[in-house]
Amino acid sequence: MLRWIFALLLIPFLDAVLLAVIVTQFGFISWVGMVLLVVLTGLVGMLLVRAEGRRTIRKMQRTMAAGQPPTNELLDGGLLIAAGAFLLTPGLVTDVIGFLLAVPLTRIPIRAALKRFVIVPYADKKTGGFASGTVWTFGFPDDETAGNATESTNSGTYDLGDDAYTVDENDDSYTIDFGDEHADDADDDRDDDPLAR
Repeated sequence: MLRWIFALLLIPFLDAVLLAVIVTQFGFISWVGMVLLVVLTGLVGMLLVRAEGRRTIRKMQRTMAAGQPPTNELLDGGLLIAAGAFLLTPGLVTDVIGFLLAVPLTRIPIRAALKRFVIVPYADKKTGGFASGTVWTFGFPDDETAGNATESTNSGTYDLGDDAYTVDENDDSYTIDFGDEHADDADDDRDDDPLAR
């Protein structure tokens, strides 16, 4: 939390230092010219964000019409909102960050890095791997938690211990014997429930 507060305080400080350096180093740019430059970059940036926002909405509509989730377009929309906020904040550093987020040439790699390093790891952490498809579909992730399941000599089959069952295949049907506690009740009369075996 303190890192974010420090970063938010560092950006205006860098803006003020950069503006002071540019005004003192370049004599032909006065304070008035620098303020006009900051306002002009903010206005041009807002026009760019508006145009890119409309383009992103059209892409989102086309993607949803095709029956696909608009994940990239939603991320582009979030990055464009952040770009608009940076461009409205006066200063050259924030304007550069805003333009980097608004221009598609630089926004696409930023979006890819955001997905790879922030969104997918967070979604995997919250869903246990279901978001990216990194799930255990067979067995257990740790060998110690496998319990008494041991691999047999036949490849692809496992001895499940007490939970073992057998399948008897006939020509038209099959029966599964689980070897459970109902095996000793086989002699009981089950006429009261026609679905019970």
